[in-house]
Amino acid sequence: MGLYEWLVSGADAGVIDAHMREQDGFGKADSVHFDALLHGCIREATDLDGVLARHVDRKTTELSPVEHGILLIGAYELKHCMDVPYKVAINEAVELAKGYGGTDGHKYVNGVLDKAAADLRPLEVQAARAARRPAD
Repeated sequence: MGLYEWLVSGADAGVIDAHMREQDGFGKADSVHFDALLHGCIREATDLDGVLARHVDRKTTELSPVEHGILLIGAYELKHCMDVPYKVAINEAVELAKGYGGTDGHKYVNGVLDKAAADLRPLEVQAARAARRPAD
């Protein structure tokens, strides 16, 4: 994961990008979306951490780099990828956390991004919550 590499090493985004493109299977990836996520998350890390900081229980710099990277991706998608429903963006992040994060990291990612979604996509979240309420 490129963001993990960036969070751990602080390497240049271009170097990380080139390294990721050398990986087996990269040809199957959506390179446009990859570019948006990697470079967008790095470029906007401070702003995205500001969104996340309202919903985490410690400084984002104290999070596991895996969960931190996944939360950055989720927050970026919630903020910029309006063609991706917020529940899908959260679910993708949860699946990443299940595969790469700590034992219960996926639960933490789910909770943080669910709260962040209410900040970043209030109308979409309100509509989904209203649809779940039973009719009077």
